[in-house]
Amino acid sequence: MVIGAAVLLFIASFLHPYSVSGFTYDANAWDSLGEGMGIYMGGVIGAALIVVNRCLPQPRKVLGLDLGAIGVAFTVLVAWVMFWTIVDTPDRMDAAAGIILGFIAALVLAGAAVATPLVPALQTALVGAPTPVAPAPYGGQPQGGYGYPGASQPGQQPFGGQPSGPAPSFGGQPSQPSQPQTQTPAQDFSPFWFAVPVARPLFSEDGAQTPIAELAPGTWYLAVEQRGATLVAQTQDGRRGVLQDTSGIQRG
Repeated sequence: MVIGAAVLLFIASFLHPYSVSGFTYDANAWDSLGEGMGIYMGGVIGAALIVVNRCLPQPRKVLGLDLGAIGVAFTVLVAWVMFWTIVDTPDRMDAAAGIILGFIAALVLAGAAVATPLVPALQTALVGAPTPVAPAPYGGQPQGGYGYPGASQPGQQPFGGQPSGPAPSFGGQPSQPSQPQTQTPAQDFSPFWFAVPVARPLFSEDGAQTPIAELAPGTWYLAVEQRGATLVAQTQDGRRGVLQDTSGIQRG
């Protein structure tokens, strides 16, 4: 609507603004730069600012003012001036196509510009949103990187598989075959890899509320035990602690 009204307003600037009975009034808005540039092109410039601002990924500001707001102000001002121009027609003259069509175009232009933020149907994106690229594993961790659940390391089983022999513990240290597994919780819990969506603190297992480490997004950690709604996690350097906020974590 804004683009169509702007084109109509531009066409109206080349038409005769007035008609005089018995005379040929051969003039248009461009015979006066104040009228052509200040009124008609003012509306076209306002429409251009609105359209450009809608096409940009993020709204742009000039001197702290939003481009779209500046464009709306231009269109409203042009509609206001065109209204009084058609009302205050000079004596012995009648408004012709240039003013009548220009007023209609300015009125539609201002109405569409003002209604766009208020009417959902007018808020459709002018340029289709780019299709997001399918991300790599959480945080972009490369294959074979530290802590990645799909990394192929000697003796390491994929997530969900049961190891058939001694497997290296988290951090790459091999476990002792003769060591009994005394840390297996009473309930049926299997260690799993996970990643956090945002940075979250890891608290000491003794219940102290002083963080001993911070889990960063983009890195896989190993959950070694579950305690109610919390998880006991192990960091890259072998430190263990309690992750109290487990909402939104991604299992590997």
